[in-house]
Amino acid sequence: MKKNILWRFILIGVTIILAGVFFLPNTPVFRQMPEWWKKNMPDKGITMGLDLQGGIHLVFEVEGEKAVEITTERIAQSLRDIITKKKLSAEITSSGMLITVAPSSMEIRKAIEDNYPILTPVETGTKLAYKISDKEANRIKDNSADQALETIRNRIDQFGVAEPTIHRQGTNEIVVQLPGIKDPKRAIEIIGKTAQLEFKLVDDSSPVAAEIPASVEPGEEENLLKKFVEKIPADDEILFEKKINRETGVVRKSPILIKKQASLTGDLLKEAKVNIDSSRFGEPYVSISFNAAGAKLFEEVTAANVKKRLAIILDNTIYSAPVIQERISGGNAQITGSFSMDEAKDLAIVLKAGALPAPVKMLQNITVGPSLGTDSIEAGKMAGIIGTIFVVIFMIIYYRLSGVIADFALVLNIVLLLGAMASLNATLTMPGIAGIILAIGMAVDSNVLMFERIRDEVRAGKTPRSAVDSGYHKAFWTIFDSHVTTLITAAVLFQFGTGPIKGFAVTLSLGVAINLFTALIGTKTVFDLINSRREVKKLSI
Repeated sequence: MKKNILWRFILIGVTIILAGVFFLPNTPVFRQMPEWWKKNMPDKGITMGLDLQGGIHLVFEVEGEKAVEITTERIAQSLRDIITKKKLSAEITSSGMLITVAPSSMEIRKAIEDNYPILTPVETGTKLAYKISDKEANRIKDNSADQALETIRNRIDQFGVAEPTIHRQGTNEIVVQLPGIKDPKRAIEIIGKTAQLEFKLVDDSSPVAAEIPASVEPGEEENLLKKFVEKIPADDEILFEKKINRETGVVRKSPILIKKQASLTGDLLKEAKVNIDSSRFGEPYVSISFNAAGAKLFEEVTAANVKKRLAIILDNTIYSAPVIQERISGGNAQITGSFSMDEAKDLAIVLKAGALPAPVKMLQNITVGPSLGTDSIEAGKMAGIIGTIFVVIFMIIYYRLSGVIADFALVLNIVLLLGAMASLNATLTMPGIAGIILAIGMAVDSNVLMFERIRDEVRAGKTPRSAVDSGYHKAFWTIFDSHVTTLITAAVLFQFGTGPIKGFAVTLSLGVAINLFTALIGTKTVFDLINSRREVKKLSI
């Protein structure tokens, strides 16, 4: 009997030590621990949720239709190259999700349908027209949401936010929670930037280029485009380069006529990082390098266009348009543009993480201030402390010495629950605190059930040891059944709930499981120890 009790005490002691080790990172003591401890022992602990430490909750909608339009334009460009290589004559244009071909011939139709079976013909009258099939369009939309999720995750990881929550919601929505963020506006700009990087040749040889003014006032871009809409060649477009006067801070935009077809795109990038240009007042710039395929293509483009300008474009804004002086090998380039250090860092982040496959639209932006989070923590602490004190006092008054044993189990329950949450690096939210308080209530409820059973056995004339054994035996299945049904409910909440609801389900589940241990093993071990050391004639219950 004594050996059995010893092993149970050892088990309780080990669980308490483990709980303390896992929860230590959440205490000030962890900062005083030696470096070997910090490196080799758990160092994360419990993470405070968005509602406790402040931050932002964002919901983005991925514009899947735009992803289909982008794919349509790429296919149209590829078809132009195929038609040219086959030495056929046809004008291929794309508008939205439609590709039109004129004039039409069986040979051209065969070339298109053989290379792109995902295209389906559309009746438009005289012209031959195609669109991406509905099945393929749905696949592109679904993939664009998945790719956007991973791209946003990569950007946030490089931005350095601790413990972000990022997941898909529905078919085309992405939920982002960034706890503890200090600059929400900057984070939102990084997340939402499409970051479509393109290198396009400037068409200085066109007569239209000479007519375009050197600069326009901000806000006048639309008027300029309307003025030249009829004059711009079919394979050209006008984009704007932003220029800032260093002395006055005045912003002006320079319109530039460029080729629509991109010579190189950002999907071939290998690296993007911030450097300082010592020759330009210490101004930061972004240096980029291409992978092997990109470096080869970049060298070919620069070799074929010496003395021409190559515009570096991000999301339809020209950052620079330098003249190609000579063939550039090695696949390295620079993006300059009067950046601040933060702007250069953010540009490097989005380029390195990759472009979003489609634009994203913000549907929801909720900012939780850190003061509100602090108030929530203090309110949660106070509720837990007051509730625990009242429960402890009630149990001692009503059940006497047995109440003290129940209070020991209650404290053990809280210690093990916090340790278990820390071991899982769980995120604590306000609903999670509610789950902890509910678990404390259930711990007391279990002890009340057992104590009332023991009281019945004592009234029936049984000895204290026999009454305790019989009371635990009879209460076991009642307690077990109630806890299992609660676990099932928590599992359903975790499976179908989101965010805070999952946090509540996690703490409730851990609390229920630990409560079974503390109620059926913790208090029983104390009772057995008391009964084994001396002959107890009367039970204080």
